[in-house]
Amino acid sequence: MMVRPGIRLMGRMPTSTLLRASTPLPLRHLSTTIPRYEPSNALMPKTVERDEQRGPIVGTTGPGADGPHPSERIEPVATVTHDHGNWTMMNPIYTEPELDCVKVVGREPVTVGDKAAHGMVKMLRRLFDMFSGYIAKDVPASVLKENPNAIAELRKSGELLSDKDWMTRIILLESIAGVPGMVGGTLRHLRSLRLLRRDGGWIHTLLEEAENERMHLLTFLTVAQPGWFTRALVMAGQGVFYPMFFLTYLVAPKLAHRFVGALEEEAVRTYSHCINDVEKGFVPEWTDKPAPQIAIDYWRLKPNASLLDVIKAVRADEATHRFVNHSLADLDQTRDFNPFALAEAPAEIRGTKFGFTRDESAQFAVESQRKLLGQSHGGISPPKEKDEVEGQNSKKVETE
Repeated sequence: MMVRPGIRLMGRMPTSTLLRASTPLPLRHLSTTIPRYEPSNALMPKTVERDEQRGPIVGTTGPGADGPHPSERIEPVATVTHDHGNWTMMNPIYTEPELDCVKVVGREPVTVGDKAAHGMVKMLRRLFDMFSGYIAKDVPASVLKENPNAIAELRKSGELLSDKDWMTRIILLESIAGVPGMVGGTLRHLRSLRLLRRDGGWIHTLLEEAENERMHLLTFLTVAQPGWFTRALVMAGQGVFYPMFFLTYLVAPKLAHRFVGALEEEAVRTYSHCINDVEKGFVPEWTDKPAPQIAIDYWRLKPNASLLDVIKAVRADEATHRFVNHSLADLDQTRDFNPFALAEAPAEIRGTKFGFTRDESAQFAVESQRKLLGQSHGGISPPKEKDEVEGQNSKKVETE
């Protein structure tokens, strides 16, 4: 379950309702499913007309196109019993099965841009691993039974990371991961102002991603404080990565989202390795370590939650960013609406699927808006199809 406190509290829609990946509706049909609203986020009539001539888009204008109004709030099916800490952005909340369902999945690159993004991520991953002494090796738990000193020996040989090594790696990772969402949100905000157009709900999702990644960093900083060398690396990394990603998003936002999706694939892989090591007892310093209070407040964890529970929640967040960015990369960056402006896809899908195709995003956007129109304001029905309205009008004329 994902409950997002604030003005956008959603009931969880059944997976069968949200996504029928085996038989997705054609995009040309989805773009006219709610014909009452013009399929454009432009404000000028001539621009709207020009957008319509370019073909169908994902999403549609009208209630909830950029996120629901407080009066259109949809109540969640489950409530949060402990709510300490105040955050203005939306918070992810997971059930235990949702935390455990996350899988290491990846999207095969198709286009030249996809291959370039994945190649860049792989190169950065190798450099980062070499610099930090990280080896992605699955050590069997049986070695502890065979050799009581196995942990010290494996750490010395570089086959296992110590708790301090893991913390350094995580802090460096999260200090960079919080950059893309803020860059994307900033550039789309400026674009909306510059072109005098609505944004279609992209800005909020990107800023939420940036805030979520920053909360990861703040959480781990309560566990351990980095030294001056790590802080210098954070400053250097941000100084290099921010302008490079800024220019990339400015010129090729689709490529930028694909890059972030591939980067999050590696983040999920890293956290899965960390969880595996903790569960096997290879990081004894964290075996019974309690979760910091900031994490309990942010993710609404149980009062007796452990640091392992926190790492699982962080991994689930990274799987969400993987899913969202790969989905956004498949959209028309200038015309399509953000399909996740109204609701997140179920956590089970976000944790096991790399992303939506454009047709699946279109279907999800329509289903989310229908749910909003059907449940808000005392049960307002969704707009009727054009053919249905014309049929009723003809019957009325015949009766008269």
